[in-house]
Amino acid sequence: MELNISNNFIENLPGDPIINNYRRQVNGACYSFVYPKSTASPEMIHTSMSMAKTLGMDASFLNSKEFLEMVTGNKVLPHTKPYAMCYGGHQFGHWAGQLGDGRAINLFEMAHNNKQWTVQLKGAGETPYSRSADGLAVLRSSIREYLCSEAMHHLGVPTTRALSLALTGDEVLRDMLYDGNSAYEKGAIVTRVAPSFLRFGSYEIFAAREDHKTLKILVDFTIKQHFSHLENPSKHVYVQFFSEVAKRTLDMIVHWQRVGFVHGVMNTDNMSILGLTIDYGPYGWLEGFDFGWTPNTTDSQQKRYRYGNQPNIGLWNLYQLANALYPLVEEVEPFEAVLETYKTNFEIKSLQMMRSKLGLQLEDEKDNSLIQALEDCLLLSETDMTIFFRNLSNFKRGKASEGLKIVTDAFYIPTEISAEKAQQWKDWFDRYDFRLEKETTSDDQRQEQMNRINPKYVLRNYMAQLAIDEANKGNYGIIDELFEMLKKPYNEQPQYQKWFAKRPDWARHKVGCSMLSCSS
Repeated sequence: MELNISNNFIENLPGDPIINNYRRQVNGACYSFVYPKSTASPEMIHTSMSMAKTLGMDASFLNSKEFLEMVTGNKVLPHTKPYAMCYGGHQFGHWAGQLGDGRAINLFEMAHNNKQWTVQLKGAGETPYSRSADGLAVLRSSIREYLCSEAMHHLGVPTTRALSLALTGDEVLRDMLYDGNSAYEKGAIVTRVAPSFLRFGSYEIFAAREDHKTLKILVDFTIKQHFSHLENPSKHVYVQFFSEVAKRTLDMIVHWQRVGFVHGVMNTDNMSILGLTIDYGPYGWLEGFDFGWTPNTTDSQQKRYRYGNQPNIGLWNLYQLANALYPLVEEVEPFEAVLETYKTNFEIKSLQMMRSKLGLQLEDEKDNSLIQALEDCLLLSETDMTIFFRNLSNFKRGKASEGLKIVTDAFYIPTEISAEKAQQWKDWFDRYDFRLEKETTSDDQRQEQMNRINPKYVLRNYMAQLAIDEANKGNYGIIDELFEMLKKPYNEQPQYQKWFAKRPDWARHKVGCSMLSCSS
């Protein structure tokens, strides 16, 4: 089929003059041309018709040999020049220098319905930025990214999207637990889609190298392509641009907190300039409500990227972006003002978000205290966040004594709720009931509103692992089942009721069901 293909990125930005594909430092360039690696025996596992329709692709194209070859590295479309992007980044708080698209290759840009998209392969082979890696991806991580990016979209969380998931037919060597026990796994490729894959690190790399000329070219391009409403000749446009990025970043993170999502690797090279959730590595959803939980084994000691610290890390990363943009403005105060606004707005938006989770539409000066008291209760014992908030919508005004019973299914070990803890919960439900008396909505209206905010179904790690285990056997039924269910995460969907459940005991310490490594 005919796609409305463009090459804005490579036509308007400086590129790497070296054509040969070998690992190197790339200076003065925003990208390097590189072709995907041909794959031995590609097989399509799943495609997202929702994303395909957004791109103007029909079912016949998705089922065609041409599409399969395009998204598995075996065919490059006419008039396109695949490329890998250059960027740097702070990893776990330390500057790591050049990183770049080590296993991501942008195939082309395209437009549909007045929206611009970049189509990218993840796991399609090495690039000049691969360092010591092979640029490939394995089935388990590809399934997790494919399912999660689409699930996040349907949750209403800003995210990159996924178009397809395919096997390459090649074997890939990986040390999954970093314990010296490498093994061959099935290779796979995910086709990712976003308006842009630019990251904070895309700008940091040029600032770090004091290449302010290329930095300005890239920022001007970014504003023209993605923030055109800001265009003006003044240098203050760069501060306005930074302010927009800060706002989008905060909105994204507040959504993460709302649904209990933990990114796991909030390095600056994993922060989208458009405020999109990007690079699904060792992510996870809270099982037990815990501000200190991280899904990343690499972060298990420091817990830098724990659930409760994500808003602070967003701010820290924005500081690094401000430092990168500073040479274009050479004034500190405007950037500091934006960063202070981020802090203030987080308090405001976090309170608004928690009010919505509790079904509170009016404002009350004691709401912060009510929310803090709830969080204290949630930490009394292991309490499933998703089930708790979903079941809380069943609460009826005037029946505070039934509150604890309504949420009992959320407790992993109900017998841990001692008389003392039960009293603390009862006190909270009394306060909640009293607070609801100030609302004008009915119980049914509140329940409907809460169920639009608190999902019933999220992609728990054990669920993804079940899909991975079956896929390794050649069975893709669970992938399809989860994919369909997660398209309507706020709906009751009684046919999927079995997935509305706490993590089973067998999954508590099973590899892939709790914490994950960065291994691809």
